[in-house]
Amino acid sequence: MSKTVLFELGLEELPARFIDDAEMQLVKNTEAWLKEQRIPYQSVKSYATPRRLAIQIFGVENKQPDVEEEAKGPAKKIALNDEGEWSKAAIGFSKGQGKNVEDIYFKEIKGTEYVHVKKFIKGKLTSELLQDFKDVLVGLNFPKNMRWGDFNLRYVRPIRWIIALYEDEVIPFQIENVKTNNETYGHRFLGGKTTIAEAASYESVLKAEYVLADKSERKTEIEKQLKQMEEDKDWTILIDEDLLNEVTHLVEYPTVFSGAFSEDFLEVPDEVLITSMKEHQRYFPVQSNDGKLLPYFVAVRNGNAQHIEKVSKGNEKVLKARLADAQFFYQEDQKGSIDEKLQKLNRMVYQVELGTLADKVDRVKTITAHICNELDSQSDLKKKAIRTAEISKFDLVTHMVDEFTELQGVMGEKYAKLFGEDEEVATAINEHYMPRQANGQLPQTEIGSIVSIADKLDTIIGSIAIGNMPTGSQDPYGLRRQSLGILQILKTQNWQIQVESLLNSVIDLYVERDLLTKDKDELVKEVHEFFRTRASFLFKDEGIAPDIVKAVLSNGIQQYSITLKKAELLSEKRNDSNFKPVHEALGRVLNLAKKTEEDTITTDLFQNSSEANLFKTYEKIHELYIRDLKSGNLEKALEQLGELTQPIHSFFDQTMVMAEDQKVRANRLALLKNIAHDILQFADLNEVEWKQQY
Repeated sequence: MSKTVLFELGLEELPARFIDDAEMQLVKNTEAWLKEQRIPYQSVKSYATPRRLAIQIFGVENKQPDVEEEAKGPAKKIALNDEGEWSKAAIGFSKGQGKNVEDIYFKEIKGTEYVHVKKFIKGKLTSELLQDFKDVLVGLNFPKNMRWGDFNLRYVRPIRWIIALYEDEVIPFQIENVKTNNETYGHRFLGGKTTIAEAASYESVLKAEYVLADKSERKTEIEKQLKQMEEDKDWTILIDEDLLNEVTHLVEYPTVFSGAFSEDFLEVPDEVLITSMKEHQRYFPVQSNDGKLLPYFVAVRNGNAQHIEKVSKGNEKVLKARLADAQFFYQEDQKGSIDEKLQKLNRMVYQVELGTLADKVDRVKTITAHICNELDSQSDLKKKAIRTAEISKFDLVTHMVDEFTELQGVMGEKYAKLFGEDEEVATAINEHYMPRQANGQLPQTEIGSIVSIADKLDTIIGSIAIGNMPTGSQDPYGLRRQSLGILQILKTQNWQIQVESLLNSVIDLYVERDLLTKDKDELVKEVHEFFRTRASFLFKDEGIAPDIVKAVLSNGIQQYSITLKKAELLSEKRNDSNFKPVHEALGRVLNLAKKTEEDTITTDLFQNSSEANLFKTYEKIHELYIRDLKSGNLEKALEQLGELTQPIHSFFDQTMVMAEDQKVRANRLALLKNIAHDILQFADLNEVEWKQQY
């Protein structure tokens, strides 16, 4: 008869941000352990609160299944000696398997006979195996661990109790000085010590002690109470999913309540009030149904509704102090001028090797001007973009951003408007930090996009220039995210800027200012490869196959949006049987063109009509092809290359490329080199695995 198993690890309060990963590990590692131990079971269910991690295993069988295995030994020629008797190797193998030589039989594998024996393994009792589950609990990984008392174990928090039940029997083991039993603890204030009589009753017993052990149940309960409060008070509660998850992990028995703050604080920008409530206090802000922020907040108590009014008043006092600080900062920051604040950037170190924040701003201004020139921007737009770059970091010296670092840019926009800056400039100050996280919102304006790219380019190339290249999972400066942001902005804005040219211009700026700590050529190689890897990631995210990604990026990213369109077009063409002869012809050219660096063609050296015809067709399509390629008319550009198909096949049919005459051979290779150069500007078609489609 199958049974239920329960393990619960009781801990001091876990950090909310650790709980999701810990619970996922517990499930994954439990399932892996059960498979490794060959214990049959039906399902598992996990639980997690600030004070406990637990897992139930349902449908557990009493013992492992018996197994009959076939064990393979040495080859027959080794197992038998010249007299046909069993060798020491065969005898040793059979003994090692708990058998004797009478049990041996031969089995052919890939033309060679090997010794085999049948081995019967009797299944162990589940009750004996479950004691080793201790390794699963101790093996959980956390971002930070601690040691307590005189114990050697480093763990996320001190272990206070352990439940280990096989139906109603305690599974004996201990971790440090904590022994397993069937006793747990309910809510810290509302519940008490209680006994789990049988593993299946875990959830219901804890619920009676004011603990909702299932996090999804707690989350649903919080959402239900928030919805009810919205209806009762005619509010719109701003429910941020990350905050909701965090609050779920901060409580064991949730009760939603509300509080109020003075309307005087509403003079402070909404973003500040919301950030203070959410980030510092874990409160949900409240809006009217028309989107206006109201002087109320909603929070979740870890407990019941008893004395909830006192709890509300206490939270109001705490929030009042927070908002009073914010109001003071807001008023103080409006004193002086932007220029006065910019002067302070001269005293703020950005990177020791790269100077102050003022130095960074100056570089961003130069890069911004370069991008504007590349885009042939109108003078008014260029002027505003440069002004944006010039004052983009002034809010970093404000009291508000010092207190709420996540509001950098947001407060820059607010204060810029208050100081009388142009609306477009103010908006772009905020936008130049976008995207702020992976898949975050991109800048919506052209000015914001230009300065965002300029700022990110300076950060990325500056960091790599001084040796701060991301390694493995380590990327403390967010360089990968910022490079993805640059490429996504280029795609969204559809700017026809050569990525490598843009990167080189910034590297040249660093050379001019004597900021490199490594060889320029080495830096160019590292930066180009870094961006090509990011582009490859984005292309694959768009559903482009790896071979096509490699093909279109073989010559660099170039103009990002056009290169992406090339990949999309080739993804279609690889399924078009009419394109197969085109690919074959162009591929033959690419293969032979690798044999030379010479590209000077002498028509007087042509010896047959196929050479002349191929050259004539190449001359005819070359300029048209380049024009269509640069304009993004890729379908037409590929058609132009297709015009070469028949002349190429005729050329190879009628011409010996590797002629004995050295000049003739070099001339023929030079013709192929020129054609290959055009092909490679589209993609290295030999990287595309066309044949797999036919």
